[in-house]
This record gives sequence, C-alpha cells and structure tokens, in this order.
Amino acid sequence: MEKPIRRRRAMHLSSYPVLGLLLPIACVATLYERAEQLPASTSYDFVIVGAGAGGTVLANRLSDNPATTVLLLEAGPSNLGVADAIIPFLSTRLGSTTYDWNYTTTPQPGFAGRSINYPRGRLLGGSTSTNTFAWTRASNEEWDRYATLTGDDGWSWDNMQQFMSMNEKFVASADGHNTTGQYNASLHSTTGMVSISLPGYPHPFDSRVIETTQELSEDWPFNLDMNSGSMLGIGWPQQSIDTSSRSSGATAYLSPQYLARKNLHVLVNAHVTRIIQTGTDSGKPAFRSVEYTTADVPTGGTSTAPRTVVSAKKEVILAAGAIGTPQILLLSGIGPQAELSALGIKTILNNPSVGANLTDHPLLSNKFYVNSNETFDSINANATLAAEDIAIWNATGQGPMVDSALAHLGWARVPSNPYGPDTTAGPTTPHYEILFANGFLSTTTPRPSSGHFMTIATSLTSPAARGSLTLNTSNPFDQPNINPNMFGTDYDLFIMESAVTAVLKIAAADAWKDYIIEPFEDLAAATTPAALKAYIQAQSATIFHPACSAAMSPKGASWGVTDPDGVVKNISGLRIIDASILPVIPSAHPQAVVFFLGERGAALVKQKYGIN
Repeated sequence: MEKPIRRRRAMHLSSYPVLGLLLPIACVATLYERAEQLPASTSYDFVIVGAGAGGTVLANRLSDNPATTVLLLEAGPSNLGVADAIIPFLSTRLGSTTYDWNYTTTPQPGFAGRSINYPRGRLLGGSTSTNTFAWTRASNEEWDRYATLTGDDGWSWDNMQQFMSMNEKFVASADGHNTTGQYNASLHSTTGMVSISLPGYPHPFDSRVIETTQELSEDWPFNLDMNSGSMLGIGWPQQSIDTSSRSSGATAYLSPQYLARKNLHVLVNAHVTRIIQTGTDSGKPAFRSVEYTTADVPTGGTSTAPRTVVSAKKEVILAAGAIGTPQILLLSGIGPQAELSALGIKTILNNPSVGANLTDHPLLSNKFYVNSNETFDSINANATLAAEDIAIWNATGQGPMVDSALAHLGWARVPSNPYGPDTTAGPTTPHYEILFANGFLSTTTPRPSSGHFMTIATSLTSPAARGSLTLNTSNPFDQPNINPNMFGTDYDLFIMESAVTAVLKIAAADAWKDYIIEPFEDLAAATTPAALKAYIQAQSATIFHPACSAAMSPKGASWGVTDPDGVVKNISGLRIIDASILPVIPSAHPQAVVFFLGERGAALVKQKYGIN
C-alpha cells in the first residue's frame, strides 16, 4: 500500500509509558475498524457521519432506545490509548499527526498572503479529542440572537439551559483545591456527560492576573463565571478535563457502557465519500444512503478500494463539522450549480448557501520575556523533565500535565469603531478574547531554545469577514479550498489592533512590574501603527474555530442550508447537526456550543419520530 502522505509523523511520546490513569482498552463488540466487521445488515434507522461534538451526542441519545438502530461513521481511528489526546498538557502536540486532517487554507490577504495550517481532529471524538479544552457557553445574547435569526425560540438562552445541564458534569480539580470564588457552582450541573473542571495546577502568575482585575477594573473586571450569560472581564477558565484527563465526545458519550449497546455500531477509519439520492419524497430528493471506504487514502490520492453503501430508514445526519459537512454536500450534488457543473458533478439541488459564510476566529500570540523559571518552557525544552512529569501524572494524577496551556481567559469590547455596525449580539458579548499561557505559545514563531516566557494571546471573536469553502476537485480525498477570509475587513483588523493595545496596557500594569521583563522581539518591534498592522498580519493564525458554512435560517427562507431543526432545505431524509449550521459564529470557544446543538438536535429527532 502506498504510504499516506497525510500522516506526517508518529505520536510524539511513543517512547514514554502512559499507564495508570488511562482508560482501559476494553474489547468492545460495537467498535469496528473495517466495514466487513459490521453485522450483515446494511440498513439502520439513523446513519451519522462524523464522531465529533455533534455526532457523539446524537449516537448516544438516539441509541438509548434499544429499538432504534444507529451507525456512527468516523473517518479517523479510535481515540483509545492516544496519549496526546488524553493527557491535557500534551494536547498541542496533536497537529500534523495521523490524528489531524492536516488541512491548509487558501492564501489569506489579511495574513499578508500566507496560507496557514488548519487543524481539525481526525479520530473518535473529532476536535473534542484534539482541542485545548476551553469550555464557554457563549453569552445569553448570542443564543437569543440564534432564536431570532432562525425564527425558533427553542434556541434561546432560557430554553437551552436544559440541554446545557444534560451535557455538563462539573467535577473537582486535579489538586483538590478550594474553588470557592473561582466559579459560580449554582450555575452548573454535576450530573451531565462531559466532565468540566477548573485548573488543577497553579501558575506562577495566578495572583497577578487577579490583581490586574483590581488595578484595571474599569477595563478588566473580575468575572466570577464567564458561563453565567455575561462574559466580559477576566476569570478562571473552565475546561473539558475530567480532573486529570481529557473529557471528550468519545470519552463521555461513547464510553464502554454505551458502546455495549447492541443497537449502536461505531465504525472508525470510515471516510465518507458522498451521500446518495435514494428517490423522492413529496417531490423532494431523498438522501438516505451513505457511501464510504475504509481504505486509508493519502490526501490528494485516489482509491480503487471498495466503497460500501449503507442506508438509513429514517435519516442520514451529517455531523462532519464546518469543513467536512459542506464538502460532503458538494460532492453529493448539493450546492451552487455553476461550481458543481464546472467539476463535472451533477447538481441535484442548487443551493448557493452551501459552503458560503465560513467564519473563524483569528488568533495572535503576544509573547513576553518573564522573570521566572516556573514556566512550561522548561518542560517543552527538556524531554527528561517531560518524562518525569508524565510519570507523576501516571502515578498520582497530579502535576503540570493535568492542565492545558490555558491559565486564564478574558473578554472585552471596544467602545466604538469607525468601520461599520457592531457585529456582536449585544452589550455583554465580547469583540475579542485574551488568553494567558504560562510559557511560549505560538503556531507561527519557532520556540526559542532557551528563555522563559508568558503569552497573552488575543483572539478576534466577533469578525465581520465571511469566507467560503469550495471544492478543489471532485476527488473526495482532495482537501477543499478553505478560505476563512481572516482579517478580510478593516473592522476585523481594527478589533485586533485594539486587543493588542489592551494587552500591552495589561503588561504595563503594576501587577506585572517585577515579572514581565519586556515584549518578545516581534511584538517589541510593533511600535508604530504600520508596524503593529504588519505584526498582526504576519503573526496571526487560527484558534481552530471554523463554523457557519451550512447555516440555519427560518423555515421557508430562500437562503441558508438547513431549517432551524437542522433538516436540509428542500431535501428529505437529511439533517445536519454540527458547527456548520450556526448562522453566526459565537464569541466563545465553540466546543460547548456544539455539544449543546447535539443535545437539542437529538431531542428534535426523537420528538419527530416518537422515540422515547
């Protein structure tokens, strides 16, 4: 077999033993790796494509009735035993591996013409198995805006509380410290599925961050709980960490107790190539068949391996994410007719909204030299120290490995801007985010061989720019043209300039006077408006939050891809439940938002078919 070029390197820590706290790799009869291992049946009530935040929820909730049969297809391998996907500190090492789709964007004018790597999780759990854990519900205003934009009050903040509670399970931090004053326990569920916790290992600057909220209280007040509905201010991050280990769609919704269900089959290594029209219902094309292959095909390659077709008696549900879902729709003849015809794809439904409206959050890592030897730079520079910390994690579930790089989060607005109307959902929804990390954190600048650093990253959370996803070829193994149009408007660039200016003000506060030494070279050189713009455009990347590429719109609307319940417009038997259906990107890390979409989406499906 030709060696897949997509698989760029092996797992980083293959030489390190990862033992004690890992979930046991049980022999589970309903987790399959090859199509021929599935039972003889080629028909299920529901076929779900993609095992990320949306797909894992749907698979779990729809199969809790033993009379309902469900097949979940995931293009990547299992998450079991993948150290970098389990140990929180190692999460940043999953990019450009076998567990990543290894996408790149088209050249981005707003990034000075650069193309950037565009990581997406490619294993059971999807990006919930590869992300950096941040858990934010978005603001109450944003959910209420979704209700308004879709004409469905079910998406409102008040109604979504029940689904947030079904999803969330707050647990103790790894070090067992007293979390009083770090979050509002009354707002959170302890009986849901995904484990959420506060940081379990202290950072040397924790007290300085809190002191900053006192010193700069007008701009950066302390926010006890940014998941209360109002996000503004700086506070302690809530993360999808089960005390010491990652909590993902795979670990929470596809744990052995659920995989043991005889009516739920999960097939990994199953790359979906298209969905297939199976007839018509009331004059609408019906799509209730899915074609996939379990052949491992390199990106840009071709395959003569067998393709398997499986059918759904009720629905096919796409949950392949903001990149995978529109790509599958386009390959299947659902999308802009002119674009499809140019590639020789027969158009079954002409819908120009498919692949349009792609939106993402640009991220800029602002680094500072610091007066400390307690940063995670020591771990990243010293393999022996890393191995020792992993041994501590294995033995005790303690130490720096229990946390991600994320130490604190902050959210803010700009007072006004000269470039257009406000893009946020309301006065308590942020324009941008800042993220404190205890070390050198960047995807654009190589880590120095020595030194200690702090990063205060800035992320534009309410962009005005909209991008697109289109097919490059009709080959399902070619990556699509991914154009998030980063900094595609002057408005967006202005917000990021304001965010960097705010970070420099924070760094100059008295709270940091004997800790921060000076800005790192690239930031230090950004001393004029022109230099600041050049710095932003040269050093920004993505925070990995693509969304909105198959957006919901009101029922009966002539635009959009799905109705408010995720059912694809003018199609029968096909639904989408993932980040692609969001009409506007949330000013938040979208992981929790997509889990909530999955919970309500599953409830809507069960209601439609009378599933208890």
